[in-house]
Amino acid sequence: MRHANLLVVDDEGLNREIIAESLEDQPWALTMAQDGAAALALLEGGASFDAVVLDRMMPGVDGMEVLRRMQRDPRLRAVPVIMQTAAASREQVAEGLQLGAYYYLTKPYDREALVAVIRAALAMSSQRQELALRIEEYRGVMALIDEGVFRLRTLDEARALAGALGSACSEPDAASLGLVELLVNAIEHGNLGISFEEKAALLGAGRWEAEVAARHARPENVGKAVRVVCQRVGPDLVITISDEGGGFDWQHFLTLDESRAFHPNGRGISLARGVAFATIEYLGCGNQVRVSLPARRAEGGAAGRPGQRRAE
Repeated sequence: MRHANLLVVDDEGLNREIIAESLEDQPWALTMAQDGAAALALLEGGASFDAVVLDRMMPGVDGMEVLRRMQRDPRLRAVPVIMQTAAASREQVAEGLQLGAYYYLTKPYDREALVAVIRAALAMSSQRQELALRIEEYRGVMALIDEGVFRLRTLDEARALAGALGSACSEPDAASLGLVELLVNAIEHGNLGISFEEKAALLGAGRWEAEVAARHARPENVGKAVRVVCQRVGPDLVITISDEGGGFDWQHFLTLDESRAFHPNGRGISLARGVAFATIEYLGCGNQVRVSLPARRAEGGAAGRPGQRRAE
């Protein structure tokens, strides 16, 4: 796991010490804040963090207010927040999810759970940064796309294609993030058969990408690929992603319910649906998904067609 900067916010000194000791063998730099006001001073003062471990219940400025302020700031909105709390009622968890706290830890928690959730949050942060670079690489060229068919097998190919297709959309950051979640899901769950429970264990052990590579090498998976069709339909791009798996119970994953908020995985589809797409539709048994996104205007052209002159 790469070096990363974490902000830990908790008004209890003992809790901060427990977190520091639990993470002392990880390649992460920790900054401690003793309350919400101190955390906001760092966050809004320009300090850069890859993830925030945030106590919900604190005197004065509590964790929910910190989260609200982060969501209102474009620079901080994309920073993943891990909400730690002793209050884990459905209503309280749902409130945090609605504000963007996609990761939860219930006090008291063990070291393995803490490390697994932080790893998952940092992976999301790293993925956002990588996609931003991909978007810049393809910006302008992919806005000219009218129709395209792509085949991919690996996680790296999924990230590259998500960045490329996202650059053709009016909101490229959100589009790329949503697309990479769907593409990775098609690879890992669809073609390679990694279950929800298996991925949780692999993330906790830091072995997820190694397992994906190992399953790619199995004889039964060598020829499997994910097929992606992109078509311009009026002002939108319609993208259809098909894998070679047997499908899954996709209805269960369209929203992130409270039971999965405490797992390091299982939020990709609901995250994609919430931030990225105008529509999302699973077809058949669930091994095909179709989404639509507003397309980006081609330079010098109309929103719907590259090369077409706009009326003055």
